[in-house]
Amino acid sequence: MDSEFSVLYSKRGRQSIPPERLLRASLLQILFSIRSERQLVQQIDFNLLYRWFVGLTMDAEVWDHSTFTANRDRLLNEKITRVFFGRVLALAEWQELVSDDHFSVDGTLIEAWASMKRFQPKDGAGKPPEDGGRNPTVDFKGEKRSNDTHESTTDPDARIYKKSKGDKSVLCYMGHALMENRTGLVVDTQTTITSGSAEREAAKSMCKRSILKAGATLGADKGYDVGEFVDALRGMKITPHVAQKKVGSAIDGRTTRHAGYRQSLKIRKRIEEVFGWAKTVGGLRKTRFRGLDRVSAQTNFTFAAYNLVRMGTIFGWHYSTA
Repeated sequence: MDSEFSVLYSKRGRQSIPPERLLRASLLQILFSIRSERQLVQQIDFNLLYRWFVGLTMDAEVWDHSTFTANRDRLLNEKITRVFFGRVLALAEWQELVSDDHFSVDGTLIEAWASMKRFQPKDGAGKPPEDGGRNPTVDFKGEKRSNDTHESTTDPDARIYKKSKGDKSVLCYMGHALMENRTGLVVDTQTTITSGSAEREAAKSMCKRSILKAGATLGADKGYDVGEFVDALRGMKITPHVAQKKVGSAIDGRTTRHAGYRQSLKIRKRIEEVFGWAKTVGGLRKTRFRGLDRVSAQTNFTFAAYNLVRMGTIFGWHYSTA
């Protein structure tokens, strides 16, 4: 990635933190669930294995956490993290771990780094805070709030959304993953603003980029059982192995009669393991960043780290979280 890094760094001025070390340190933060940059720098300072992995000698001075954050922000963009994701995926392709026959797709909510108190009317007509201070009391009881009339003053790209009935609405983004069924590796990822059709639109975009073989299958849950989406897959010569809705399904006997359809529905559930790891270990349950580009970069990087861990499992490599 030298060509990508050289564009980001000036040849003048003081020497900066090498981008390779920034990426390695960021990988440590995800793999070992380190909550903040301050804790990350502290652990690199006293953990010799972390120092070795990052590329620091035993007596080298570790960066200040604010310096690390300021330099890391250059790399935290959608373009660079997607290149990194592609390099990791290329390792899997080199080891013949990725086929081009069977895939699964799904999406998950990523809670935004924004408070519901800051979800205010766009016209400024909301109720004023009842008291002062850093954390004022905001009473929005009885007020109808929606994305059409309100927006977050903290993170304007975040949208209020809930994925299922009975669930609470939160300010969030939506992360999407395309998984290869044989090994469970993520072959494509995308982050979008939440909406009722975001999962299907993202799935179509990822399929166009990553599923190139005619006759490949795509497993998905009932949320993707929409006539427009199923027709779009067939137009791309992808067989839609989508779970059927009880009423008004766009999937018919042409698909369900095959044994491969039932197998795809069984295997597609593995994609929940991807999201489970990303949220519990990778820290993607609630993003640490604001803005769609930053959150997209975090999602790309987290799924790249997942692929590294998954490849380690396949090859029998292990890393300790102790």
